[in-house]
Amino acid sequence: MQDNEPLMRALSKLIYSNNPDLVLFVGEALVGNDAVDQLSKFNQKLADLSPSPSPRLIDGILLTKFDTIDDKVGAALSMVYISGAPVMFVGCGQSYTDLKKLNVKSIVKTLLK
Repeated sequence: MQDNEPLMRALSKLIYSNNPDLVLFVGEALVGNDAVDQLSKFNQKLADLSPSPSPRLIDGILLTKFDTIDDKVGAALSMVYISGAPVMFVGCGQSYTDLKKLNVKSIVKTLLK
C-alpha cells in the first residue's frame, strides 16, 4: 500500500479532511523487520503527500497475527523506536473481539528468555 502513490495521496487527503481521533498503522507481526520498513515508508508517504503544511502521521500501531510469533517480537520494538508511536493493539485471532491491548510484561518476558 505504501508504494501505491495514488492510494496514499487519497489516504493523506482523507486524514486531512476528516481529522480522525486516531490514525493506526496495521501490519502483520509475522513479517518481522520488513514491518519496520513498511511502517517507515507509510509514515513518510503520509508526510510527503499530505496537503497540510503540518501533516498528520500515525498515532499508533496495530499488529495482526501476534499470537503466531515467537522470536520476531523485536520488530515490534523497532517499529515503536522508529515511529515514536506505541503498539496499541495486537490481533490474536480472526474477529474484532480478538483485538487485545498489548501486554508489555509478556513481551519483555519473551525477549528475556
